[in-house]
Amino acid sequence: MKLGKILKGIEYKTISGHAEVDITGIAYNSNEVSSGNLFAALRGETADGHRFIGSALEHGASAALIEAGADPLPAGILSALTVIEVADTKEAFALASANFYGDPTRDLTMVGVTGTNGKTTITYLMESIWHAAGRNPGIIGTIESRWGEVTAPSALTTPESTDLMETIVRMAEDEVDCIAMEVSSHALSRGRVSGCHFDASIFSNLSQDHLDYHGTMEKYFAEKKKLFTNLSERSEKARKYSIINVDDDFGRALEDEAKGEIITYSKYSRGTSVHCLEARIDSAGIEAAVATPWGSARVASPLLGEHNLYNILAAAGCALALGASIAEVERGVEGLKCIPGRLESVENERGLKVLVDYAHTPDALEKVLASVRPLTTGRVILVFGCGGDRDERKRPLMGKIGRELSDVLVVTSDNPRTERPEGIIDQIERGFSPGDRGGKPYWRIENRGEAIRKAISVAEPGDTVVIAGKGHEDYQIIGETKHHFDDREAAREILKNAQ
Repeated sequence: MKLGKILKGIEYKTISGHAEVDITGIAYNSNEVSSGNLFAALRGETADGHRFIGSALEHGASAALIEAGADPLPAGILSALTVIEVADTKEAFALASANFYGDPTRDLTMVGVTGTNGKTTITYLMESIWHAAGRNPGIIGTIESRWGEVTAPSALTTPESTDLMETIVRMAEDEVDCIAMEVSSHALSRGRVSGCHFDASIFSNLSQDHLDYHGTMEKYFAEKKKLFTNLSERSEKARKYSIINVDDDFGRALEDEAKGEIITYSKYSRGTSVHCLEARIDSAGIEAAVATPWGSARVASPLLGEHNLYNILAAAGCALALGASIAEVERGVEGLKCIPGRLESVENERGLKVLVDYAHTPDALEKVLASVRPLTTGRVILVFGCGGDRDERKRPLMGKIGRELSDVLVVTSDNPRTERPEGIIDQIERGFSPGDRGGKPYWRIENRGEAIRKAISVAEPGDTVVIAGKGHEDYQIIGETKHHFDDREAAREILKNAQ
């Protein structure tokens, strides 16, 4: 494909060479460049792609995409490469990727889901409803990209632009006609989805997370908002929808700025598009009568907790807006039995309820503990830690929540990365009430496997053990090394050996 065609719709300046050069592919990692590729020099958190243009040339690149303000390139590179300058390489890279792969989201139903918590569950619900409607869905998100018989584990919640477009093309080739995709704040900040045409965008909620990256909640919200403003306006779909949780403070603010047709949802507020007329949430799951502009629905789900009721309302509102029937929504919601690592039960013969959940933010941890409390006849036993090299400010907040809302607490390591695990636990403990080291049982055990063993060993029939923070992850990052570790596997083995 000619470079000029790849750059369609992008404002650029030719520094050297010409736009009629043939391009065989697009890459952002110089080590993955092959002959005839366009190399996009992206500025990252720890590395600047402009430093690797020479390496890209050595690997066979024919052109490079650089950002205005970058250091001048050596004459040898300018004479050997077509060099294109743009205002923002991240944004241009996303648009160029869409052009190179034939703008695949234009002909698919495309739903973007964003928010601090609930993204994965909402995409799984959308997938289940679409299956009930006889469609051929795909999902892209934190756990995996999946469609038909294909499953590909995810490295990022939202893939880099060219990886994303390549995945969507593969889906389209397999006759996928609708996609639900998790859209992270990092992806919005780095322009990864700027080449997508969204039919609908869902906002679940916003609470403290990723402040190591964004700095403030206001900046975090500003990135999330782009999905409902800039990207909604850019989408060439005939009808566009913004589905917003207005029981959330940030959701209420977003309602005033979002573009397209606004569909609000709430647990009980009658002034919203989608809301409950009545709801029951217990150990069997969720049952609710839901009012919508398309008629009333009665939904039943084995998913646990009030937070999953909100996820159901979001998916139902979106699916109905995009053409699903009430009956298809009801069948789809009932058909989704579980989501990996989201209050996922570890079966056992000891009469214990052992649940593994991805809750790794203060709000998510609070909601999970509030959800399991009414389902528990005995004690709530919590195991959790906080990730290293990430937002330190949430650690004492999670410590406070964990200490107050559990009956037995074991604080341990999550993914400590390059931080000292004991130091992270010290910061978690700062959230405890002054002088609180007695009272309810408490242990600090750095080794996560041993922490899970301790929690299960003190549990009795009727107790609920919640293992929080890692959910579906099957690894633990210690230093810069990934070690295999799966909370579900660890709990299952401990329970088996204890019987």
